[in-house]
Amino acid sequence: MKKIFLTALLSAFSFASFAQVTVTDPWVRATVPAQKATGAFMQLNSKTDARLVAVSSPLARAEIHEMAMQDNIMRMRQIPALDLPAGKTVTLKPGSYHVMFFDLKNPIREGDVVPLTLVFEDRNKKRETLELKVPARALNSTTQSPPGVPHQN
Repeated sequence: MKKIFLTALLSAFSFASFAQVTVTDPWVRATVPAQKATGAFMQLNSKTDARLVAVSSPLARAEIHEMAMQDNIMRMRQIPALDLPAGKTVTLKPGSYHVMFFDLKNPIREGDVVPLTLVFEDRNKKRETLELKVPARALNSTTQSPPGVPHQN
């Protein structure tokens, strides 16, 4: 019960805001002991046209990724930036856009908190950084919030 309360509390406070960008429902997928990669997911909404141009974490090498079907094969690739059109929510979710973590220093367990830095750039090329503390969810999680935590859009 204490773990669920802590996860709910962290999720509520993970709602973060950059001058023009709002981040809701961020989460990282937990790993198994020998796993060296995982993903982070969230919704991004910008008041003006902006781009997510960089991601980082002290726990692993991090990249902005896209998963898409090409010639009937699901392919994942790094992308240099993710456009955030003004007033539209861009969802980072399994099987789509996401933050990819490689070379994890330690396994990530459900309930852990993962530091994640997002760097946004506006149309004038001005960059701002947003520091997040992202809760880890069970390995089999999808885009749904954990029990007791309302899903935020």
